[in-house]
Amino acid sequence: MQGGIGAHCRELARALTDIGHTVLVYTDQRGQSDDSRVRLTADTGNWRWRSLRAINDWAEREKLDGVNLHYQTAMYQMSPFIHFLPDALRAMPMVTTFHDLRFPYLFPKAGGLRTWMVNRLARASAGVISTNHEDTVALTQICPNVPLKLIPIGSSIRTDLPYGFDATAWRAERGAARTDFVVAHFGFMNHSKGVEILLQAVADLRGSGLPVKLWMIGGRTGTSDPTNAAFAAGIDTLIESLSLTDSVHGSGFVDDPAASAYLTAADVVALPFLDGASYRRSSLMAVIAHGCATVTTVPTVSIPAFRDGENLSLVPPGNVTALTDALRELAENPAQSGRLRAGASELRRVFDWSHIAQANADFFAQIAERKRR
Repeated sequence: MQGGIGAHCRELARALTDIGHTVLVYTDQRGQSDDSRVRLTADTGNWRWRSLRAINDWAEREKLDGVNLHYQTAMYQMSPFIHFLPDALRAMPMVTTFHDLRFPYLFPKAGGLRTWMVNRLARASAGVISTNHEDTVALTQICPNVPLKLIPIGSSIRTDLPYGFDATAWRAERGAARTDFVVAHFGFMNHSKGVEILLQAVADLRGSGLPVKLWMIGGRTGTSDPTNAAFAAGIDTLIESLSLTDSVHGSGFVDDPAASAYLTAADVVALPFLDGASYRRSSLMAVIAHGCATVTTVPTVSIPAFRDGENLSLVPPGNVTALTDALRELAENPAQSGRLRAGASELRRVFDWSHIAQANADFFAQIAERKRR
């Protein structure tokens, strides 16, 4: 399924299979598998109450050792019923992987009841995996008696370039001359990505005479958060008002080799998250995996692996001037861009899929043993 969580499940399933485990995936009818070793079962109930019984029947029929629910508040069509899945799986342990505890922008009726249901899901799970530091802090308070493990996500796209890839030709075919400074943004559009800040920075750089191009890489809205479409339409209007139509290239949804080519051919990647850089951002994991020179925003919590000026260029969230200055510095100082690329190449070892898969498998085994006892 389009989006970072769909890609995460694909890569995790593949990596777990590589180290000898059998993985089955229960999803909805939009899901597809490109690995014959991983078998999909599609839910036909639109994640209603009957889906819980269907999932339990599937788990018992397949004689599973456990179930791993991948959860984010905008997933499963925002159905309230998925929060009660642990109750339907009493015979086997269920580990919930929380990808992001935050509610989507303009989340309908996101009040106390929604928060209660999310918290209940965490407390009812046999074990909980957090993919980022921010949620780890929150989950420690929400479910102090449930085993908890921080396991990062890996890159949402593979680093295989298209056959015969040539960076200069790729840039030229997408309207970027050899002398242009190409800034790339990767990922879906929503209010937390800071796309408006980036567009204003690009407009300011152009106004100062820098020949800059902006590549917007990836699909616009994904398959989970329904509020993204309205936001993306607003971005189109902003591009026109800033007279950037000729400077912005949108790729649309692309396969992994094409996305990899875009990231490799760009001079710098800008991810100005309004809520700070985080392990929860699959787009950030992807650019780190590609060893890109990246400008992003200062994390809201301490993340020791992210080092300003060494593997990332960090600027304050929401600050157009700081983002503009950071991008200009990299345009004028290729040596600094090289340092950031080298640092990112070192950092990507932390997010290697084989390590991530083994950490998941070890935690599942721990929870299964705890359930047996």
